[in-house]
Parts: sequence; structure tokens; C-alpha cells
Amino acid sequence: MNFLRTFLASLLGTIVAFVIGIILFFMIIASVVSFVDSEEGSPALIKENSILALKLDLPIMDNVPESEQFQISFGFDEENIKLMDLVNAIDLAKNNEKIEGIHLRSDYLMAGWSQTKTLRDALLSFKESGKFISAYGDFFTQKGYYLASAADSLFINPNGNLEFKGLASEVLYFKDFEDEYGFKMEVIRHGKYKSAVEPYLSNEMSDDNREQIGSLISSLWNNIVTEIAQERKISTEKLDSIASELQANLPEDAIKSGLIDQTSYKTDYINNLKNKIGIEYSEDLNLVSYRNLLSGNAAHKKGVRDKIAIIYAQGPILFGEGSETQIGDEVFVDAIEEATKSKRIKAIVLRVNSPGGSALTSDILWKALQEAKKKKPLVVSMGDVAASGGYYIACGADKIFADPMTVTGSIGVFATLPNFKGFTDHVGINAEHVLTHKNAMGYSPFESLSEGFQKSVRKNIEQIYMTFKERVSEGRGLSMSAVEEIAQGRVWTGVQAKENGLIDELGGLNEALKAAAEMAEIESYNLTSYPKVETDIDEIFGLMNPLGSVKNKIKSTLPSELKNFLEASKIQEKQIPRIQAEIPFSLDIK
Repeated sequence: MNFLRTFLASLLGTIVAFVIGIILFFMIIASVVSFVDSEEGSPALIKENSILALKLDLPIMDNVPESEQFQISFGFDEENIKLMDLVNAIDLAKNNEKIEGIHLRSDYLMAGWSQTKTLRDALLSFKESGKFISAYGDFFTQKGYYLASAADSLFINPNGNLEFKGLASEVLYFKDFEDEYGFKMEVIRHGKYKSAVEPYLSNEMSDDNREQIGSLISSLWNNIVTEIAQERKISTEKLDSIASELQANLPEDAIKSGLIDQTSYKTDYINNLKNKIGIEYSEDLNLVSYRNLLSGNAAHKKGVRDKIAIIYAQGPILFGEGSETQIGDEVFVDAIEEATKSKRIKAIVLRVNSPGGSALTSDILWKALQEAKKKKPLVVSMGDVAASGGYYIACGADKIFADPMTVTGSIGVFATLPNFKGFTDHVGINAEHVLTHKNAMGYSPFESLSEGFQKSVRKNIEQIYMTFKERVSEGRGLSMSAVEEIAQGRVWTGVQAKENGLIDELGGLNEALKAAAEMAEIESYNLTSYPKVETDIDEIFGLMNPLGSVKNKIKSTLPSELKNFLEASKIQEKQIPRIQAEIPFSLDIK
């Protein structure tokens, strides 16, 4: 028996050692690759007559989680690009004498509208140096074209196409599905625009929801078409006509309309680039990636002790620990407190890219940020979305920046609870209960909500909504009546938010950093990012599971409303009330 125990223990130890060895091997390989990239990208090895090649065919994120390096190393997930890495690389290229211009590929751009504008602004700044930007695409999505329109010259494959059609938003409704199959969402809400729950209550869009979506996408489109008009020297009226009649889908039509300069196959386009920088067609084109530029230029300023902390609040707001892609109270309160206590950190910039979520967690984070604000300047930079809970945590900052295309506001609260009674009745399942008091059951997914439970939840929602408005009133210096006029769950673009007082200035992360430095009275500083989440051994094993990656990819293809329905239908292990401060509809702008 002792022999068997010893043998099994040795076998288990060997297996564990083998697995850990594999992990360490891949980590070492990743480090070596990073070192090689760094060597190849050093300034000395960037040749004369080089061109920065920006092929933007990977997802762009505000902050790329460190844990994803394991997924990428093991081949379980695709690479992501950090937004500010691209912006910084463009700025470095602007000031590098060996870089003659930019070769841009934005055929199918995987970024939000706000992120895209940030990149476009960086490209326009690059053009001020007198260097060229040339864009090529086999095809252009509308978002990809908006970015490419910053270029001096645009080329498209002779057999490609261009999407230029205006904006649309599609919302799926589930009322008939619920009635047919007996799966429904019990909904309690406040705010006439709080329509995240509308698809569970109706088969068609309400007038209020149609009004806010129409206003939102019209504001976004106005910004898009105005900027394209400026660079392409075409009137906004003509651009609207082109979009309405789909007059630029084919390459030749796109050229006639003025949206594209020339059709070209890629080989001919590359020869055109060679001609631009004065090299022979037989010579190789010196293309430099954004990583080459970054690796040869350390962002850290030696001898500078002062820092500004960027806290990336990215993803939904949830009750619990949190991560780099989910905003939880434990991780983020720790991050805020650590940044506040550090003597070297002189200011905090909160970068928000979140549709909101748990109302309770939002308030916990608001409180932590208010305590930090007492000791250090607190500036908010809004990304693609900073709505509802995302706005809640931002509203108390010393200064708030938003991009013109940011979606923000959504000051409202709701609760959703899955109910399966119709289905269980149909299949012959009956739930019986024994109670000491009439409301002792509380919530059950197998029974209709009791009058007492609904009254209790509604009272809670009213209280949270009032608190939300008080936070906004105090933080933004607005009267409660003024807040109510722009609240009720309605969403606004950054431009509209500037007009109604929800934000202070239009601008990106760089503008927020400059403001934070001025408020902290520092001229030179280094950046440090939060949250700092360590990857433990359990996460590593989880990341190594290819089935998890496949599951996530399948889930990502589902309509956003259906994903929300499935997520909301899960019975949580922790019976936390699902009172949400979340964006009022699934924002799917096409």
C-alpha cells in the first residue's frame, strides 16, 4: 500500500512539474521573441527612407490584459492592440527623420468610434509635419474609411468595394419568444429612456427609445461626415446624398464621388510608395511596424520621479473581485487606494470604457474615487462608452473629458429577474413553498413576482436613482431639476454631453493627462497603469483550455440582446439583487 501511495505521489509530482515546465518554456520563448523584436526595432536599425506600416486588422483595446499574453503564446486567442501604443507610435514617427510617411491599412477596423477618432486625430497631427499618409484597402468598411479619409491619398482594389451608407442601430425584441416558450424577464425600471429592458416588454420600439437612438446616431454621423468633408473637400450635403443613394459602393463610383483617389492592385500601390520616397522598384520597401518604433524608444523618462496613474475602468461593472476587463469592487478599490497612497503618483486619470452594470459596485467605486480626489487631482477620460454606472463613477471627478463620439449619460436604474414559470407550467413542473411570513420567499424564478417583492425592489430602485442624481448634481454643479431633464436613462454623445453639462471638455486621453499634470503642477512625469492583476496558476490552466476560447468565440457571434438574455437567465450562486445602472439599450451601430 505504501509503495502504491509513493508511486502515485511521484507520478502526480512528475505531471505537475511537466506542466509547469511547459508553461515556463513558453514564457521564456515569449521573452526571447520580445527581446528580438526590441533589437530589430532599435533606432539604429530603422533605415533611411522607411515608412510606418499600420495594418489595423486586430482588435484595438484601451488596455490589453497581461493575462492575454498567455493565451496568445499558447495560440488560444488572437492578439490585441493597445490604443495608446498606436497613438504613441504615430507621434514617434512624426518626429523620426528616417520615417518618410505612413502606409495605412484600415479595411476592416476593429475599434470603437471614439477609438477611431483618437487614431484619426493622431494621423492628422502626423500630417502637420509635412510627411505623407497613403491608405490602401481591398475594401473599406464605413469605420475603416472614416479613418482612412485622414490620408493624403486613398487607393482601393479595382474589384473591391466601399461601405458608405450612414448609420443604423438594430435592436432585437423578445416578447413573442417569451410568451411562446415561457421564459421571460421580470422587469422593474425607472426612467422613460431606460430601455435596456424594453426588448423583454414589447415587440416593437417605443417612441422614446426611437427618439434617443435617432438623436444619438445623428450626432455621431454629423461628426463623421463633417470631418470627412474637411479632408476630402466635399460638402456635407453631397456626402449625405452619396450615403443616401449608395453612390460610392463600387470603386469607379467612389472615385467619381471624390471619396477615393485611385484604383490599384497592391503591387502597383507598393510601387507607388517606392516612387514617393525615391527608391527603385527593384529595391525593397522599408516598412516599420508600430512595435518597432515603440521598442526602440523607451516610454520611461530616466531621472523623473513624478508619476500620473491611469486607472483603466474597462468592461462591465460587476459585484465581486474584478479584472482588467471587468470592473469589480475589490480589484478597483485596491487600485484606487494604492494610487492614492503612492507618494510618487501626483494625479490620477480614470479612463472609462464601460456600459455600466451593478449599481452597488458603482457607488462603492464612486466613494473610493471621492476619497482619492481629496488628496490628488482626479481627471476622467471617457472612451467609446461611459454610460450609466460608467458615468456614475466618473461624475465626481475634478474634470471630465470625452471624445465627441463617446456615448455617455444614461442616468437611470433598473432590475431584471429571469422567470421560468410559463415554461415549468407547460412541462408539468410545479414549485410549492412553505413560508413563515407572506414575503419570506422573496424572489423565485419559478413563481410570478409577489406584490410585496415588487414594491420592495421598486423602492430600492427609486432610492438608487435619487442617489445617482445627487451624485451628478454635486459633481457637476447642476440643480436636481437640471439633472432630471438630462437623466431618465437617456444617452448622449460627447458633443451633446458638453452642451448639457455632463462633461467639461472634448478631448482624448492625452488631453486628460495634460490637464492632470497642470492640476498637479508637474511638467515632466512618467505613467503607471492600474489595475495590476497578477495571473495565478488557476488562471494559467484556465487559459490553456482551448474549449473555453471556442466557447467565447461562439458566444461573441450571438446578437448582443440574446447574449444579455442568456446571461440574465443564469441563476446566480450569490443571490445579489440585479439592480443595474447600465446603458439603456445594446448599442449596435452599423
